[in-house]
This record gives sequence, structure tokens and C-alpha cells, in this order.
Amino acid sequence: MERTTVNPWTWSVGLGYSQGEVVSGPARTLYCAGQTAMGGDGEPLHAGDMAAQVALSLDNLEAVLGEAGMSLAHLVRLSVYTTDVDLLFRHYGVLASRLGAAGVAPTMTMLGVTRLAIPTLMVELEGTAVA
Repeated sequence: MERTTVNPWTWSVGLGYSQGEVVSGPARTLYCAGQTAMGGDGEPLHAGDMAAQVALSLDNLEAVLGEAGMSLAHLVRLSVYTTDVDLLFRHYGVLASRLGAAGVAPTMTMLGVTRLAIPTLMVELEGTAVA
């Protein structure tokens, strides 16, 4: 598999994402359901703590990727849904540092939403990975 980023502008790279990505060659694609700050027992955790919710959502996304033999490094698309965009931006380093450590800058969309499925959840991460 070969990945080629498409960035007609460089500003997004500084924020940890690319404008586009071409994936060529034989590959496996994993479409991940939205991952939130849910514990292994299905109970929501970290009410009111955006940084902790982002970190656990990433942990849960990594668990799904790992179960498929992949990692954050395989992400080509990440959608971020949040109930508070301004608060998420204050804690964006949690997300950016984990993606940077994985050496990946996936295409990304961030959307502010009224609420998520469970009212105490503030962030949901939905990814597509290719290996």
C-alpha cells in the first residue's frame, strides 16, 4: 500500500491533518464506529472532563484498530464530533500529540453537534484506516 498526502496548502499540517490522501495498491480498509469515553462495561466516563474524554476516545479507537491488526498510524480519515468546539480546541493537544506520535496526519473533519447519544459525552471520534 502506498499513501500520498494531498495538501495544496500547508496550514493544516501544522494542526495535525492533511487535506487529502490517496491510497494505492492492495489494501485492507477498516471503517470504525464512533468511539467515545465509554468504559469496557459500556458506561460513560469522565463527565465534564474534555481532556480525559478525548484521551479515552482515542484509547478506544486504538483498541478497535488493534483488534484489526492496525494502529493510529493507519488512519486515513478522522471525523471528530463535539458538543463544545471551543472547549475541544483548548484540549486539542491531546489529540494532536497522539496522532503526531503515530506519525500520521489523517484527513479530518470537526463538527460541533447539539449532543451525542449519551448526554454526558462531549466528543466522539470516527475513523477510517487502511493497511
